[in-house]
Amino acid sequence: MRTLSATVVSALWFVLAPGMVAGVVPWWLTGWHSGPTGRWWLPVSSLGVAMIAAGVAVLLYAFARFVREGRGTPLPAAPTERLVIGGVYRYVRNPMYVAVVAVILGQALVLARFGLVWYAAAVCAIVAGFVYLYEEPTLRDQFGDAYDEYRRAVPAWVPRLTPWRG
Repeated sequence: MRTLSATVVSALWFVLAPGMVAGVVPWWLTGWHSGPTGRWWLPVSSLGVAMIAAGVAVLLYAFARFVREGRGTPLPAAPTERLVIGGVYRYVRNPMYVAVVAVILGQALVLARFGLVWYAAAVCAIVAGFVYLYEEPTLRDQFGDAYDEYRRAVPAWVPRLTPWRG
């Protein structure tokens, strides 16, 4: 896939997928209104802001990695030509999903809205099912032994402390 096409498709997918899951739905659930807060709220809220910023940064970086390294997009209908295993992918196999959940949990902390924690748990369950039932078999079919080696070395959800050097 050409770089310009991959960039445009990835940008649209960024708005549609993570934008919907980590933006529109949390807004729909909360209206961006805070729950009850107390003295504990400022430090907890600050942690939430950091989680949101880190999650968005990882998402943008991972999307760009798909375009540059993979020569494709995160959209399943326009997959990469190469297995993306560089950058944040050397620490965790699913940084986009981890980042989306971090953004939602960050919003829960900023807004003091426990309902967003339940929503994050639901997102985790749905994403895990998608990964195990669709993504991993598809990547195994497309990239074979290279994906198997990567899958054995890099955890799916909890990042490694050191980068994989495979």
